[in-house]
Amino acid sequence: MISFLHGKLVESLPTQVVVDVHGVGYEVLIPLSSFDKLPQPGGEVKLLTQLVVREDAHVLYGFASAAERELFRLLVGSVSGIGPKTALNILSGMNAVAFRGAVANSDVKALSQISGVGKKTAERIIVELRDKVGAAGAWEASSAARSLSAADQKINDAVLALMALGFKQVDAHDSVRAAQAVLGPEASVENLVRASLKKGA
Repeated sequence: MISFLHGKLVESLPTQVVVDVHGVGYEVLIPLSSFDKLPQPGGEVKLLTQLVVREDAHVLYGFASAAERELFRLLVGSVSGIGPKTALNILSGMNAVAFRGAVANSDVKALSQISGVGKKTAERIIVELRDKVGAAGAWEASSAARSLSAADQKINDAVLALMALGFKQVDAHDSVRAAQAVLGPEASVENLVRASLKKGA
């Protein structure tokens, strides 16, 4: 399995790039969201990758962030009828945070506006991914809509971490606020989460 490519960007188009890694040119398909983060051709680039093996081809997909690759894997692996091409369209049409928020909030309209995703596909995505995205997706999306101060961002990150561990949103928020009151505003996300877990144990 090829986990990532690190080399020189030889060629870049909105949907694909060629990366030279020690004299070997890898053609990689990418979403628009990753294209926006690329350096100029000739620059050094690192892309996280996912290899998809078909009967007629081995296709390498590349992503600028772990969140994008995770979402790609989730779509291709968990939603029936969605292949790599549609998954790339989704990533090109909506960032990962907004996508998780749309799924968590059952926003069929937002999802069906993405190229290649109709109303039925949007409904299927919501049904099949809602439990996997969960309340953390809605919380993350609503937090992204606000511009957070550094202190609030720490609280937000700690709340998301607890929700990923199974806490309900309200309980996670209360626990983190209580932990911060004890530890002080300079406490790290890790310390806030640890204190909240001890309190909740």
